[in-house]
Amino acid sequence: MRSIQIAIDGPASSGKSTVAKIIAKNLGYTYLDTGAMYRCATYLALKNKLTKDQVPSLLEELETHPISFSKGDDGSQRVFLGGDDVTLAIRQNDVTNNVSWVSALPEVREELVAQQQRIAATGGIVMDGRDIGTVVLPDADLKIFLIASVEERALRRFKENQEKGIPSDLETLKEEIAARDFKDSNRKVSPLRAADDAITFDTTGVSIDGVVAFISEKANEILDK
Repeated sequence: MRSIQIAIDGPASSGKSTVAKIIAKNLGYTYLDTGAMYRCATYLALKNKLTKDQVPSLLEELETHPISFSKGDDGSQRVFLGGDDVTLAIRQNDVTNNVSWVSALPEVREELVAQQQRIAATGGIVMDGRDIGTVVLPDADLKIFLIASVEERALRRFKENQEKGIPSDLETLKEEIAARDFKDSNRKVSPLRAADDAITFDTTGVSIDGVVAFISEKANEILDK
């Protein structure tokens, strides 16, 4: 049975990572959370007090502390920088509120996109992010662009943060998500947008199972050809 590349893009908290993980597991494919990679770069920038004018130093930190993924005992994805588990650290508010400017740095994107493409070349993959269908995997067999209202996405992030013990205010999250949408959509390098051949799906009011079912149906249509 042949394998395909599935690209899932969309704004913050549109459900990309959650459904991508499930679909990858169901198909027996590799799942790659590209957002976690940019969060790792942001974490390194903040930890080392680096600015957008110190890109060479940030690239050096990424080389010294390579990004890797593994599964925890409970089956959840763990993220590492070098030998350090940063799974929770990269989800803190300071990283979330700074990831847009770090991910907009051309040299950082070039490095991480190259890493993502190398991983994708190994076989069947489900990759989620903001420029997968447009830049990272422009020839992906299936491209999905997920959207949802700011209100719903803020509530999702609020619930996620509560579960992880991260202090949050719902109204503040709405403002931060709207601001990030603007930054991601208007950056000069690889802006957030749907690929011309992507299928846009509004997940507002749709359960995770419903989104998974929709994407799985589209994937099976391709695999059955």
